[in-house]
Amino acid sequence: MKKNLLFILCLLLSASGIYAQPKAPDADYIKANYQKYEYQIPMRDGKKLFTSVYVPKDQSKKYPFMMDRTPYSVAPYGTELYKGSLGPSSLFAHDGYIFVYQDVRGRWMSEGIYEEMTPEKEDHKTNKDVDEGTDTYDTIDWLLKNIPNNNGKVGVWGISYPGFYTTTALLSRHPALVAASPQAPIADLYRDDAFHNGAFMLVANFGFYPGFTNRQDDKPTQRRGKGFDAGTEDGYDFFLKMGSVKNTNDKYYKDTIRLWNEMLDHPNYDQHWKDRNVLYHLHDIKTAVLVTGGWYDAEDLYGAINTYKTLVKENPKTPVYFAMGPWVHGGWARGEGDHLGDVGFGGSTGPFYREKIEFNFFNHYLKGTADFDLKPVSTFETGVNEWKTYNTWPPKEATEKNLYLLPGGKLSFSAPAAITDSHDEFVSDPNKPVPFINSIDMDMKREYMTADQRFASQRPDVLTYETDILDNDITIAGNIWANLKVSTTGTDADWVVKVIDVYPDSTKNTKWAGKDVYLSGYQQMVRSEAMRGKFRNGFDKPEPFIPGKVTPVNFELQDVLHTFKKGHRMMVQVQSTWFPLIDRNTQQFQDIMKAKDTDFKKATNKVYTSKANPSYLKVRVIE
Repeated sequence: MKKNLLFILCLLLSASGIYAQPKAPDADYIKANYQKYEYQIPMRDGKKLFTSVYVPKDQSKKYPFMMDRTPYSVAPYGTELYKGSLGPSSLFAHDGYIFVYQDVRGRWMSEGIYEEMTPEKEDHKTNKDVDEGTDTYDTIDWLLKNIPNNNGKVGVWGISYPGFYTTTALLSRHPALVAASPQAPIADLYRDDAFHNGAFMLVANFGFYPGFTNRQDDKPTQRRGKGFDAGTEDGYDFFLKMGSVKNTNDKYYKDTIRLWNEMLDHPNYDQHWKDRNVLYHLHDIKTAVLVTGGWYDAEDLYGAINTYKTLVKENPKTPVYFAMGPWVHGGWARGEGDHLGDVGFGGSTGPFYREKIEFNFFNHYLKGTADFDLKPVSTFETGVNEWKTYNTWPPKEATEKNLYLLPGGKLSFSAPAAITDSHDEFVSDPNKPVPFINSIDMDMKREYMTADQRFASQRPDVLTYETDILDNDITIAGNIWANLKVSTTGTDADWVVKVIDVYPDSTKNTKWAGKDVYLSGYQQMVRSEAMRGKFRNGFDKPEPFIPGKVTPVNFELQDVLHTFKKGHRMMVQVQSTWFPLIDRNTQQFQDIMKAKDTDFKKATNKVYTSKANPSYLKVRVIE
């Protein structure tokens, strides 16, 4: 577990700029060309936020600010200790900016009490009414007045949690903030990281919070949170033996991690979570925005897509750009982005984004470069591995179609014709759950998002539906909605839907295929999502199933841009366990966070495929 936790921490620290691209040439260049300063910047309520500022030594011209606000530490601390890289990529340091890194309120060396995803206030009547928007405003104001040779313009960027702080920077509405790039931003904490449609994201959160919790008081510190050592690399076995989620405290955490308990105490979408949905506040934004995400972001895919959609809807006159590539969480910021697991993307995608999209965006708005021709939407089309540009997302040329689950395991755009009732059924046993990966791992292995699903299709508790061999390319663009008609012998059930691209048997291995992996007949997952059935009519009002009653369960699988090529097949899989990516449903109507180990029961679940009770996916197709 330690090495996996270290990987998580390094990834997050990399996203905040601490360990991003620590190449010796950049480090030498930075020390030679930048002077580092440290400040405690006062906020309107008197609290002070620790801020590192790197200023170009060449003072012959004025520079814009590039700021990153983070809960992951601005380390290294001390004016004699420098970061190995500055800015979103090495392009920025060599071009000349004033770089600002700030520990957000209540984290590391900043004063105050930390709140996870600080609730935003629409009204700030007194100096005590503070949030991340006001903290950003006060920081910008101080920088403009106290850092010489600035050109009066500020840009903000950040990945993951710093992506959320970039979004809240927009809410400062400071006139000097002219460009911002929320990248993989958390938008709705309930929907992004804690739960997916009510299903608890177990393995990712369990590994994250011990290391994230570095302090729970108002005393600045450089102490890091201590990671949890599970004593094994077999996550499936560990979490199964752990039992109910409440055992995380009974056996391990002992109620010492406040942020973990907040999730366990709020399984429904109540006011706690509504206060942590920043999308409600994204109106009256004048700042130019570049929203960035990855199609294979296992953490914050929802945040990137919905931050963009909300900004465009609520701010029609503001320049808002959208970039989505074939990346994992933060994958665009480092590395080549040429493959994920066994699946290749036809070449490098990361450098293209960093130079042609991100760098051009900030340079244009912060330095006034004239050669700027960035299209509103830049998206990578997987399957054919090509960059595509659009004026809107989803593309206007994409038309809605229904992809039906049919009797006999068939999948088709033609609706079922049979009048007689038909269904497929399986026994869901939460004590023998379907694994989410076909390997041993203690982490949320991100490769699961493109991994071969043949291991799952061979199980009796996974339903599989497949088209005939395609005689032409089919491109899916935009969000996918599952519209299922189901029943269960229990009073609750999870429903997991996976959209899969089945390769031809003639497919040859590429250099990315792993050991003992064959791309012949490979079942590549394209998009997948879970739904806790009791939330089918609202995440704030769980309702039991009536055993045996046919019931609609509709939920979003989020967006894709993928082409199923001629000669391939389209496949959909449906199952009720996905472990330990999500926690196990007891299959009884209850608060699962408080369930006992004896509460997990078998159930027979049915998916209906008839004309009277059709199950289908609503997709957008580009002809």
